[in-house]
Amino acid sequence: MTTTTTTTTTTHPEARLNLFANPLTRKFFGHLTTAVQALGDSTLPAATAELVKIRASQINGCGMCLDIHTKEAAAAGETPLRLNLVATWREATVFTEAERAALALAEEGTRLADASPGVTDTTWSKAAEHYDEDQLAALITLIAVINMYNRFNVIVRQPAGGYELGMFG
Repeated sequence: MTTTTTTTTTTHPEARLNLFANPLTRKFFGHLTTAVQALGDSTLPAATAELVKIRASQINGCGMCLDIHTKEAAAAGETPLRLNLVATWREATVFTEAERAALALAEEGTRLADASPGVTDTTWSKAAEHYDEDQLAALITLIAVINMYNRFNVIVRQPAGGYELGMFG
């Protein structure tokens, strides 16, 4: 007896809700963008910030944020090798100890429902070895914000692939 399995791929050429055209979400994102600009005052390395956004977006399955942040990181000089290895950062030799600490913090801060202790003391201590208080504040704010953006995009099935550098400011 032969069994045939058919896989159906569903594409979503349009989001369920246009977050950029809706007056309420457009106003909300405007306020959020202004608030997030404060992170620009941080001394957190830009490369670390992009790696954290990429890793959280991988975990959350947010194609739109991956589209944005891999393109932004590449334009800022990030190598294809490092971008391709973010998902396997533990095994990859191309990340610094500081970046590893930030990626661990991003993972535990993203997978809150998956781990009863949330962010462990060990992970926090390792991050604190490499980042000062302002950089830690920037990291946790960044992790919280990218997780929120991921949720918006995943809920509405925001299509990925059309991002152009600088498109959102």
